[in-house]
Amino acid sequence: RIHMPYRSWLFVPGDSPRKIEKAAASEADILILDLEDSVSPDRKAEAREITLNALKRVGGPPKWVRVNALDTNLTRDDVAAVGSHASGLVLPKCGGPDDLAALDALSGGLPVLAIATETVRAVRACLSADWTHPTLSAMTWGAEDLAADLGASANRGQDGRPLSPFRFARDAMLFAAKAAGVPAIDTVFVDFRDEPGLVEEAREAEASGFSGKMAIHPAQVAPINAAFTPGGDAVDWARRVVAAMEAAGEGVARLDGRMLDRPHLKRARSILARAGRDRDAE
Repeated sequence: RIHMPYRSWLFVPGDSPRKIEKAAASEADILILDLEDSVSPDRKAEAREITLNALKRVGGPPKWVRVNALDTNLTRDDVAAVGSHASGLVLPKCGGPDDLAALDALSGGLPVLAIATETVRAVRACLSADWTHPTLSAMTWGAEDLAADLGASANRGQDGRPLSPFRFARDAMLFAAKAAGVPAIDTVFVDFRDEPGLVEEAREAEASGFSGKMAIHPAQVAPINAAFTPGGDAVDWARRVVAAMEAAGEGVARLDGRMLDRPHLKRARSILARAGRDRDAE
């Protein structure tokens, strides 16, 4: 499984050496070399070759590969071509533990980021199934394919926020990820020129319990990293909470006139882990 902090996950087309090189020079925590939606059907084989070459030769952050969905009959070839060199795999249209097991059988145990809400079936599975699996390392959600499955004409309102069914899917995935004990990663903000909108959405996601966010352009990486990196005040509070609980030596403590208990300690350790101050906190 992956370890925090992985805040920014930058998609890059797997058939573009130029874009891969540019993305690798960014400050993204993880690159996702995409063999799925950003690659046309007639370029799948070429994209595998370009992606494999990048995995072998291009430096920079860890590189995961988004393979094609299991129902396309392309996944096996994707994994066979690049799996041995990828840090992990991203599985689109993942419907639950059975799909994770199917990919595991192809990849031999590579870590997986599951895109868990691209079908109605998957959203329902987020509410009813236990997604725990040895290869599951993180979960995220997507709205474009879900909109098609729902027959929806839009997934965001005029204010730029996800419409009600998509907020529901997002929340369902968040709960499923937390129940499975893996980080929840927020979906992409598609207007890469709207930095204020991205910052607002990323901050809201961080406050809600998400650990990071997807990006579609290198310009989005810095705002995402900033949003998911605890500030000095938060780190100071967390360190004081840990010290107070350790000094109390029991289930409760007091800090600044307020009672502290185990949930406060858990939150404080999570903040320190994301800030890189306490590697044993998680």
